[in-house]
Amino acid sequence: MENVNLTGQFLVAMPAMTDPYFAKSVTFICEHNADGAMGIVINRPIDMSLQALFKQLNLPLSSTLTDRPVYFGGPVQLDRGFVLHQPLEDWDSTLSIDANTGLTTSKDILQAVAEGHIPDQFVVSIGYAGWSAGQLEQELAQNAWLTVEATPEQRNHLLFGLPAEEKVQATMALLGLDFARFAEEAGHA
Repeated sequence: MENVNLTGQFLVAMPAMTDPYFAKSVTFICEHNADGAMGIVINRPIDMSLQALFKQLNLPLSSTLTDRPVYFGGPVQLDRGFVLHQPLEDWDSTLSIDANTGLTTSKDILQAVAEGHIPDQFVVSIGYAGWSAGQLEQELAQNAWLTVEATPEQRNHLLFGLPAEEKVQATMALLGLDFARFAEEAGHA
């Protein structure tokens, strides 16, 4: 599995995954290289709205965004926010995933949202999923994850257009699989 680059792809936890952070999760891979990988879990809203987060940060928030959820992005750096967004734009600390998608960790993007400069599409998460060099490849070899490629349109729909509870099934559907049937069949030898 050398020289694999899953940047911009999705990982779906296999039904046998028992790790409470990742069971039944969909993770969008933001960066994957020889040093490791990092991604954002996209289907785990936490018990916090954008309004509550912005209140903690002493930032005003437009009423149209108050009920949007904040997501559990993964178990690494749970004290830090991550904003997955389109368009890319130029923020203080942004990882460019592709020509139109970025992951920003600097507060200036949240300040801009508070001031009405809202990215076309965005998801806010707390924490991220991280793998050291070779760790993700090892987990893939152990069949812990399914990898899913998507067209830009499919990817945007999964990231920004669906409610959290529909993302596992929609991601699996890109492979022609039904998660419920797949889980049942994967559990039998």
